[in-house]
Amino acid sequence: MLKMERSIWFSFLMGVLFLVNFVGCGWSQENADSATASVYIVTLKKPPISHFYGELRVKNQHHSTNGRVTRLDIPSNVSHIDRMNGSYVSQMHDSLLRRALRGEKYLKVCSYHYLINGFAVLVTPLQAFKLARRREVSNIVLDFSVRTATTHTPEFLGLPRGAWAQEGGYRTAGEGVVIGFIDTGIDPTHPSFSDNSHEQTYPVPEHFSGICEVTQDFPSGSCNRKLVGARHFAASAITRGIFNATKDYASPFDGDGHGTHTASIAAGNHGIPVIVAGHNFGNASGMAPHSHIAVYKALYKSFGGFAADVVAAIDQAAQDGVDIISLSITPNRRPPGLATFFNPIDMALLSAVKAGIFVVQAAGNTGPSPKTVASFSPWIFTVGASTHDRVYSNSIVLGNNITISGVGLAPGTDGMYTLVSAIHALNDTAAKDMYVSECQDASKFNQTLVQGNLLLCSYSIRFVLGLSTIKQASETAENLSAAGVVFSMDPFVISFQLNPVPMRLPGIIIPSQDDSKILLQYYNSSLEEDETTKKIVKFGAVARISGGIKANFSLSAPKVMYYSARGPDPEDSSVDDADILKPNLVAPGNSVWAAWSSHGAESIEFQGESFAMMSGTSMAAPHIAGLAALIKQRFPTFSPAAIGSALSTTASLRNKYGGPILAQRAYANPDSNQSPATPFDMGSGFVNATAALDPGLILDTSYNDYMAFLCGINGSAPVLLNYTGESCGVSTMNGIDLNMPSITISKLNQSRKVQRAMTNIAGNETYIVGWSAPYGVSVKVIPKRFFVASGQQQVLNVFFNATMNNSTASFGRIGLVGNQGHVVNIPLSVIVKISYHSTNS
Repeated sequence: MLKMERSIWFSFLMGVLFLVNFVGCGWSQENADSATASVYIVTLKKPPISHFYGELRVKNQHHSTNGRVTRLDIPSNVSHIDRMNGSYVSQMHDSLLRRALRGEKYLKVCSYHYLINGFAVLVTPLQAFKLARRREVSNIVLDFSVRTATTHTPEFLGLPRGAWAQEGGYRTAGEGVVIGFIDTGIDPTHPSFSDNSHEQTYPVPEHFSGICEVTQDFPSGSCNRKLVGARHFAASAITRGIFNATKDYASPFDGDGHGTHTASIAAGNHGIPVIVAGHNFGNASGMAPHSHIAVYKALYKSFGGFAADVVAAIDQAAQDGVDIISLSITPNRRPPGLATFFNPIDMALLSAVKAGIFVVQAAGNTGPSPKTVASFSPWIFTVGASTHDRVYSNSIVLGNNITISGVGLAPGTDGMYTLVSAIHALNDTAAKDMYVSECQDASKFNQTLVQGNLLLCSYSIRFVLGLSTIKQASETAENLSAAGVVFSMDPFVISFQLNPVPMRLPGIIIPSQDDSKILLQYYNSSLEEDETTKKIVKFGAVARISGGIKANFSLSAPKVMYYSARGPDPEDSSVDDADILKPNLVAPGNSVWAAWSSHGAESIEFQGESFAMMSGTSMAAPHIAGLAALIKQRFPTFSPAAIGSALSTTASLRNKYGGPILAQRAYANPDSNQSPATPFDMGSGFVNATAALDPGLILDTSYNDYMAFLCGINGSAPVLLNYTGESCGVSTMNGIDLNMPSITISKLNQSRKVQRAMTNIAGNETYIVGWSAPYGVSVKVIPKRFFVASGQQQVLNVFFNATMNNSTASFGRIGLVGNQGHVVNIPLSVIVKISYHSTNS
């Protein structure tokens, strides 16, 4: 069954609720009336601590003579000052609540002080109204829910001979960089996170000041020089009464599996054997195997998570000093209000970017429809999911010489075996219930009939819902001493996509209903019945399974997966589009092997295993987080925007065939419904890890640029004051004007001039400029040729003119080719075109 980021519905579980000591989060005052109260996120007008001390960490980012961005590191005593001020700010929050809600019951959930100055509080709507009227309060938002959105991918991305080689090999790849994961936690016992390597030591970076929570589930010694920090945040969930400490673990421990998986994709140790269902699938490695991991658990297997806890996790990660934040999570709904950018999570991440932290987020799994991307802001690097070239496939050869392809991480048989359907192998006492064909209970079958044969089972909708499992059916076949197990697709399971599932004995799942009909017709036609009793006296169908343990390699990779969310980027909850390209990039996200928690429950098929194969943009995002660590290691003074530019401008536009990257367009039969990918499918393209370490030119964007962009949105000044404590001056900047490695124009009214400033971080070089124009638009770029010295800047002037009226998105590209081998690509996207001449005529 396809293991994507799943929509996590609230699970109102009863049980003992454990109260833990959160950093900045916990109980304060008396409980509010839970029947009418909700959690609200309140921001105050006074700026957060990072807006003072962040200037020490990232002060006046500028380009030195070699073109690299410089950064002043935060002094060693600042973390102590932050903590002291954090306590003071929390006391101020308490004082405000006491004054505003004098004598009333309420519950302060969290205090935020580092990235935003505010708190989460459980109050009634009337109390929320009272808080909103206070002069100290600038904004109040109802809390909302969020959801969670590799052995071979390093080779597919060319790391061993490319990016790793440039960093001194895998033993040092990512050294000194801390990646913060906001996810479902981590299993610290997994060898992917051990620091017991005799090949290389793991010195903890001096700039990181995080701690490791110690609980019964996460005992002392869980953290090490690899896993340098771990905390958990669940205060908002606790106030709602849905936190079950037994199932969800009141600790950083991962009871889901998702967080362990994503952390190992980005930063798991190199060369860890992948043993699943007794089969060896090779050795695993993260993208930056020598980088450090800090875990901020804010999502849980029972209910997902809430923005209030996610913001608390982001706030703490930034205060601890992480270099990169990886979020394989997305909101459950599009944020309401003036613009999608003005939500608590994105605004907290804006302050993180101000502090020099590169932020990566999954695009979401709501594709392939347009405008489904769930990561909105230009300061966030948004990642979609693609295939990679390794595939596991198996087939079944029938006795009539028909071969049917299928899926299953299972060995093949050593010859032809008789097929016996579950419904024809019941024992005399078994009731013929409607689910017996799913093979979930060995006691219902006649072992004599099944032993040594292939057990034929039905893959029904109950497998999709998790009520029946391949693992249980495989155990049934094993208990009956079957030679293997075959699953035909139930006709009521419409257009469901399957990933390979591990099985210890030979097995195959036939995902196609048409192929399943062919199999069943052959089986039924080969049966011999007693004319009197109508009992089957002979099973005549035979088959051979060709195993799915050995991987095959496809030249059609990469391709954009059907579930990967698409642009254009929605600017607000109506139909308006932003002048921002989303997603930024695609990376491997389908059928990715990575570490799995020992108590991981997200995938029933991988329970008890140490590795799992998962699919989703959740898997794509940590690929980029790990590759960003390699860039950060090589260019430690790069700004977040510079890292994003290096990844974007060097992206690949071709698959391994040399043809265009394709995008799947439909959930049903996706490989039969695909066409060349556009920037709204894949952003700048497919990540090229080696080229990103030598981009030649970078396009940089500062925090002040993002603020000017936000101030340019009509009516945004009071909202920005609420979140940042900063006042807006006069700003006419919009998304088109941001110095990003792409140009997106949601509405081209006749003509538009756009500028892009590029800084040379390599040696002296001469570039030739070429371009292709979007349909319905003429494009001219000046200059067409230029020389730029090392460390110097060149401005491109791009002129757009609408040549017709058209409301269909069209795409083009600007390409710069340097005489030293650097190639820079800038995608162009224009949606609505309004032509002066067309309207007059």
